[in-house]
Amino acid sequence: MIPIDLRYHTEHEWVRVNGKHATIGISHFAQDALGDIVFVELPKVGTAVKIGQQIGEVESTKTTSTIYTPVSGTIMAVNNELKDHPELVNADPYGKGWIVVVELADPAEIERLMTASQYEAFLTSQKTA
Repeated sequence: MIPIDLRYHTEHEWVRVNGKHATIGISHFAQDALGDIVFVELPKVGTAVKIGQQIGEVESTKTTSTIYTPVSGTIMAVNNELKDHPELVNADPYGKGWIVVVELADPAEIERLMTASQYEAFLTSQKTA
């Protein structure tokens, strides 16, 4: 089930907006494709980021995958729980498995991201491609 209150990026990151802050994680589809996550590399708090920039990596038993920020701004918080419990990304990708919180530089960037129904259609198109 794809949460309808989030926005989605083509690289399978999700964004939950709360005022000027955006919580970012990877989608259920992404964590499922990766398999058992064993390590999450997190950025430093205070880092300025631009849309599309690499902000970390997720390492699984299968592969390593880059995490991109779907919005521009400043990293305000990282999920330090993931250092000792990277499996939270598998267990609860839209909740306890969040990765970072970004203070938005341009809240209008959110409008460029996919809605849940658009992301679902995107996933369907990827399966048939």
